Amino acid sequence: MQKASETVQKFQDQFGRKPRALVAMSGGVDSSAAASLLVDQGYDVVGATMQVWDYSQCDVTEGNGTCCSSLDVDDARSVADHLGIPFYVLNCEAKFKHAVIEPFLKAYLEGQTPLPCVNCNTYLKFDHLIRKMKELECDYLATGHYAQILAGHDGRPAIFTSTDDWKDQTYFLFTIDPEVVPKLLFPIGHMKKPDVRIYCEEKGLVTAKKKDSTGICFVGDMGYGKFIESQVSPEILKAKSGLIKRYPSGLVMGPHTGIHHFTIGQGKGLGLTHHEKLFVLKVDLQDNTVWVGDEEYLYSKDVEVIEPQFLSTVEDGEVLGVKIRYQQKSSQAQVHRTATGLRLEFLEKQRAVTPGQAAVFYREKQLVGGGWITL
Repeated sequence: MQKASETVQKFQDQFGRKPRALVAMSGGVDSSAAASLLVDQGYDVVGATMQVWDYSQCDVTEGNGTCCSSLDVDDARSVADHLGIPFYVLNCEAKFKHAVIEPFLKAYLEGQTPLPCVNCNTYLKFDHLIRKMKELECDYLATGHYAQILAGHDGRPAIFTSTDDWKDQTYFLFTIDPEVVPKLLFPIGHMKKPDVRIYCEEKGLVTAKKKDSTGICFVGDMGYGKFIESQVSPEILKAKSGLIKRYPSGLVMGPHTGIHHFTIGQGKGLGLTHHEKLFVLKVDLQDNTVWVGDEEYLYSKDVEVIEPQFLSTVEDGEVLGVKIRYQQKSSQAQVHRTATGLRLEFLEKQRAVTPGQAAVFYREKQLVGGGWITL
């Protein structure tokens, strides 16, 4: 792929104008750098922030590890003003609640550990903003994701991992429509996080030293359990209480107040006084039993995946690199098609395979697809 400045010149030669890019500005340092870099490279840049969540609804300090709160919107506007670019605020609260919050709550109450960032990307950033991009007659949509658009194995634009292995966010991008990929820009994908901050400081952007958003933005530091309890009626939560049992003996270890407090592999906060180290192995939805046991039972080789989506052709039986959680190196697995989706056969056992999380596929550094881990 050509460098961005060369792309701008080629576009200008072909169409007689600069390429126009809509930048999703969350009010953080990464998206601020993305907008500034595109201005530097000669793009006609437009900024847009999605206001997705009313932080007054819950005990979360906005601007402190959040995303797209009113303070974040103000920061994004300040950066846009500094860069001299048009700026729009899009009220997406209703769509965010329907597409992200409600599935998040539903998944936890069904014994899963959801991945709301993927839904946010699927239904807002790379759906709602794509439509806004077209409405504003922009040629590209840019975000502050740590990812790269490079020539794939077939020569067409494809998503590749970023230069910063620790910050790489391609794990959250597997649901993007392949037809949209040529219209995407990830301006900071070739940079490491410290360099992004240095760049923003040099440019005098107010977000240069701003704290990164961590975890799930709308949960903040209140924790999943408290957030869920703030959104779900006590009657529904009470119906999700049950017993903690020891695997494989079935010994009752004690009661619990709701399956939403547990995730596969969890070893702390179990509410037990047992002297051995025990881990959550499984959540049984039939009677809300949480099964705990020794760590050896956490490992498995076969993983079932539903609703697979592909950005590139994958052959049945092909061996790919697969990540089953965000901050994990990929492991080799053979991908088999089934009547309900896919079965992944890992070459080495994987720890704490968790329903509700994603299994994301890579061919070397190229993102080729993914799906949802199921029970």
